[in-house]
Amino acid sequence: MTTTYKNIFFALVLATLAFFSFLMLRIIYAYIPMQTDVAFLQLKQQYIHITEWRIAFFVHVFSSLLVLFAGFTQFSKKLLKQKPKLHRALGYIYVTDILLVTGPAGLLMSFYANGGISSRIGFVLLSFLWMVFTAVALYKAITKKFAAHRVFMIRSFALTLSAISLRIWKVVLAAFTTIPPMDRYRIIAWLGWTLNLLIAEWIIYQYFKKKKTRLQNLVHQ
Repeated sequence: MTTTYKNIFFALVLATLAFFSFLMLRIIYAYIPMQTDVAFLQLKQQYIHITEWRIAFFVHVFSSLLVLFAGFTQFSKKLLKQKPKLHRALGYIYVTDILLVTGPAGLLMSFYANGGISSRIGFVLLSFLWMVFTAVALYKAITKKFAAHRVFMIRSFALTLSAISLRIWKVVLAAFTTIPPMDRYRIIAWLGWTLNLLIAEWIIYQYFKKKKTRLQNLVHQ
């Protein structure tokens, strides 16, 4: 892929992510100030009286945009080279939010997911892997194993983006299929993050393939 096409591709990706991030912001705004009978919460009235679930929900919702923004910055080569301290600071915000705030809140919510045991297992695995990949990424950075750090950050951010891909699949399945709503939810509970992870593994494969080719070229010079 030429540089021009690559730039166009990434611009389209960023535009798509920005659009759905804006939609998320609109969704979040609907819950201010702590509305308990709007949007998604209309489907969760049987759990809204459970204090820990209610707290977890609002914590998860209101901290999600911070995680997305901090995560976006971690893949900017320009920021890493020109402002490494800012890169690290935003990285610590990303990691801290996932490991201590958003991740545990999401995990707790997973046990109350709509759609029964299938959906709950899907969301529990999503939350667990999200925190594990993020923790390993942090450990690799601290131990200065930066190639491995990059790999686990790609995996972590792929799962962070499930906040957006879940909503994309919701729209797509509703518009182009006749699958009943609850069955769609069960599908999205898995499709919303497993495909992200597969794409992440492809990106990681391409990353090491390119790195290997570069090393081989240097050896043969």
